[in-house]
Amino acid sequence: MGQTFAQKAIARAAGRTQVAIGEIVDAQPDWILSHDNTAAIAQMFYRLGLKRVKDPDRLVITLDHAVPPPTPRHAQNHAEIRRFVAEQGIRHFFEAGRGICHQVLSEEALVWPGQMILGADSHTTHFGWMGAFGAGVGRSEVLALWALGEIWLRVPESIRITLEGHLPFGVTAKDLCLRIFHDLGADGGLYRSVELNGDGLHALSIESRMVIANFMAEFGVKNAYLPPDDAVYDWLAPRWARRTGEPVEAVRERIAANALYPDPDAVYEAEYGYRLDDLEPMVACPHSVDHVQPLREVAGVRVDMAFIGTCTNGRLEDIAAAAEILRGRRIAPNVRLLVIPASSEVLQEALRRGYIQILVEAGAMIGVPGCGPCMGNHMGIPAPGEVVISSGSRNFRGRMGTPDAAIYLASPAVVAASALRGRITDPREVM
Repeated sequence: MGQTFAQKAIARAAGRTQVAIGEIVDAQPDWILSHDNTAAIAQMFYRLGLKRVKDPDRLVITLDHAVPPPTPRHAQNHAEIRRFVAEQGIRHFFEAGRGICHQVLSEEALVWPGQMILGADSHTTHFGWMGAFGAGVGRSEVLALWALGEIWLRVPESIRITLEGHLPFGVTAKDLCLRIFHDLGADGGLYRSVELNGDGLHALSIESRMVIANFMAEFGVKNAYLPPDDAVYDWLAPRWARRTGEPVEAVRERIAANALYPDPDAVYEAEYGYRLDDLEPMVACPHSVDHVQPLREVAGVRVDMAFIGTCTNGRLEDIAAAAEILRGRRIAPNVRLLVIPASSEVLQEALRRGYIQILVEAGAMIGVPGCGPCMGNHMGIPAPGEVVISSGSRNFRGRMGTPDAAIYLASPAVVAASALRGRITDPREVM
């Protein structure tokens, strides 16, 4: 019987030729990720009497959730992380300002197709964009990985979603995900490996694929998988080569050789299909990511704050979409627009292309690359009773720091159009 991607990836990490669905195996991930929560994990690590992590070269640590630190407590947290990094000799450390962990690791080409990365962040599913097995785990699991280098995993059942066609004008990968949540519910992929395939998938940009794999965390998945193709290899290889000095073509061959693909006769728990041409802009309404309606049903709702950023939608493609809508215009006088690039690389390229100037002239505020207001830490907390339209990934009560605020989720284009009009607006009306 054929093997799904999840079976093949877990088998590789476990040193096995194959594994069965539902089997529990000990796996050694290629990468172990943590961010600002590293300090709390390190405190537990030392309290247990542990001295050294098993393999510091497999650890990747970023400072991204509260940057720059908004309080003395956050600053102390960062200081403790820097000490831990120095004590343990961790080479893959990215300072405050470099950006959000998932975006940064992708840009650095540290993770390759076919590899496994386990991280103390639920959106570690992100790395499925390139055909890697990415999964979020708890802090205690990361502690165990630091100490032992391995952890047990249950091999998940798999769901396959086939995409055909092309996204219409003004419709994005974010809208596709919201449609899936609408149809199947926020727990529709609970502890499942979700494999996406089809001609429609390969027609999407790399950044749109990142949106899908990242946002699938809100579908409850263990991991998401998008089969890598030439576009993935062409994106990763030059980035690795720039850091190492290796020839690009040789790197590209190695990356492609490491990729994993499901067998044609792999068994799936369920299969679904979407024709991208039939999709329309969607909005997740308060206070659940699967409380989704077509944008036309909620158009006109007042907006007080608009936010473009996060690991789901803070990339260059997203900022470009907002700049195109706001070029030569001003946001509504009653609206605050906050834009936070996902990484310093995205910020630099947005500056070079003039997007940042367009947004600032339109009245937007630009934040330091990082997570910012997504989890209510700082840099844009709404007031009680206010309405937020966000390109983020979560909208439960209090997510952005204020339980009495209402959060709507939509694509960056919808967010920018809504900031322009002061009410939820279809971007196709203003493009």
